[in-house]
Amino acid sequence: MQYETLAAVDLGSNSFHLQIGRVVDNQIYLLDGLREQVRLGAGLTRDKRIDRATQVRALDALRRFSDRLRGFPAEAVRVVGTNTLRVAKNSRQFLAEAKEALGFPIEVIAGREEARLIYLGVAHSLPLSRDKRLVMDIGGGSTEFIIGTGVEPELMDSLYMGCVSFSMKYFADGRIEKSTFKQAELAARNELQTIVKQYTRLGWSEAVGSSGTARSIASIVEASGWSEHGISASGLDKLRSAFLKAGEVERLDLPGLREDRAFILPGGLAIMCAAFAELGIEHMSVSDAALRQGVLYDLLGRVQKHDMREVTVRQFMRRYHVDTAQAQRVAELAGGLYRNLSGAENDPHADQTLAWAAALHEIGISIAHNGYHKHSAYIIANADMPGFSRMEQSQLAQLVLAHRGKLSKLLDLSPVPRDWELVFCLRLASLFCRSRTELDPPPFACELTDSGFRLLLPDTLQEQRPLSAAALADEADEWKSIGLRLDMKPLREAAA
Repeated sequence: MQYETLAAVDLGSNSFHLQIGRVVDNQIYLLDGLREQVRLGAGLTRDKRIDRATQVRALDALRRFSDRLRGFPAEAVRVVGTNTLRVAKNSRQFLAEAKEALGFPIEVIAGREEARLIYLGVAHSLPLSRDKRLVMDIGGGSTEFIIGTGVEPELMDSLYMGCVSFSMKYFADGRIEKSTFKQAELAARNELQTIVKQYTRLGWSEAVGSSGTARSIASIVEASGWSEHGISASGLDKLRSAFLKAGEVERLDLPGLREDRAFILPGGLAIMCAAFAELGIEHMSVSDAALRQGVLYDLLGRVQKHDMREVTVRQFMRRYHVDTAQAQRVAELAGGLYRNLSGAENDPHADQTLAWAAALHEIGISIAHNGYHKHSAYIIANADMPGFSRMEQSQLAQLVLAHRGKLSKLLDLSPVPRDWELVFCLRLASLFCRSRTELDPPPFACELTDSGFRLLLPDTLQEQRPLSAAALADEADEWKSIGLRLDMKPLREAAA
């Protein structure tokens, strides 16, 4: 289905952003945007929990976003959470409330996925070029670095440092002393040491900054006459001197400095100074685009059937030398089972997840055949998978882990019946395709019952396929061990 308007929501560590765009000829023209300075990262306690006052402030902001998104179909909206929601120990509880307040599901994305989406947004805002670009985005809790050509990123990293976290750690009292600024800058340079060699080796022709910190710094140095456009190394030095001369955030009196960014700018400035020094940057232009624009373009790809997740699955299949014929057999049979179970209530997202699980369920064989499903699940749960959120990877990993072996390992699986349906379908498909041949599985049907599942099988199964019959008996015992039933009855009874 095509949509005329799409919406992206970015739940950042400093601000929440809502961006709405109109789709015209595969391009997105921005229509409307909302920004709420929630300071989610500032609400993190020492034990990494978002305090209740911050949660309330965030939920109020999301309710205001919800009012603007009223009437949008779920498929036309994508909501992503970043660093604070990645690290907060109580993020699951908060996300449940946040989803209710906003009215749309929220995906917490990994650092490199955030980097990919930032680059996608920035690349679409700039003229096409064959030259490599370095994109740097200083967020509230993390800083992303990406080198890419055109709209394709080649190198991506997310470092655990941001304008909110650094400002709270080094400048919490509002004082900007030379010694503490040096500590902040050295801490950032130390983080950067992990990526400097790779980035300088690959190289770039143009450096581009995105998001609030880069735009704020550029506004100040341009308004002060320290740079004609963007951020120059000399202008950055003068801005650092101006901060140190002021000595306190409240005494900063600089043209272009927004009052609502003053408190978090010292930490962001220290990170920017460190990046210029470590990466040898002399000049950085600034883009108005950021994560939310990248989310819009990625969403456009999904609704137009150019889903990055499909590309990632195909890449993983090649990387781990998957038997594509076997994966296809399992996918087709699992999909058929699921549609048989769900009927008219078929969930296309669940169907898609099942297809991805079937495609990737054997990637762990490249590590070892014994317990390969555990290796497959570990790779899926921990690898960088462009396009996938953390929750999607977790669900996919759990489904792959469940496709064989003991079901008792899934006792913490969510109580949502559909999750168990997907497990059932993938396990049965894997069981019937165990011979890895083109032989058709025996005719059968399946249905849901109040206590589990029912399989309707031909009378001749025991005689013609004794191995399958024995495997099904073992499978029934597994479901019984977790309190669910797998009943088997003759197929003829269904036709009667």
